[in-house]
Amino acid sequence: MSELSRRSLLGYSGTAAAGAVLASSGPAQAAAAEATQTADAATVTFPSGTEFSGKTLMPVDDYAAQISLSFSIAFSEAPTTNTITPLEVANALNELAASRGWPAITFYGTPAPAPLT
Repeated sequence: MSELSRRSLLGYSGTAAAGAVLASSGPAQAAAAEATQTADAATVTFPSGTEFSGKTLMPVDDYAAQISLSFSIAFSEAPTTNTITPLEVANALNELAASRGWPAITFYGTPAPAPLT
């Protein structure tokens, strides 16, 4: 828990989940806080043009390599059949990253800082 500041935690998970994580004293409480965060994320609707970004680390010998990816999708009167969802793009980017040996990336949408699930 020492690696996460309260401010960064609030920036990604909202006050309810952050409070639960900060108050937790064990794995069961952390799992409950993660479930709350996932439930909060399920209610977020991202508008067209939302920017999504994420990063992940990969241990390489005696250091950690990092990759950061970001994207946004904006549609103007496109038919539903031609819509590409942010989750589809995130999954495609994760497939590409995995093919090069990177761990999965969780993308967060802004201005509503919530994970893309």
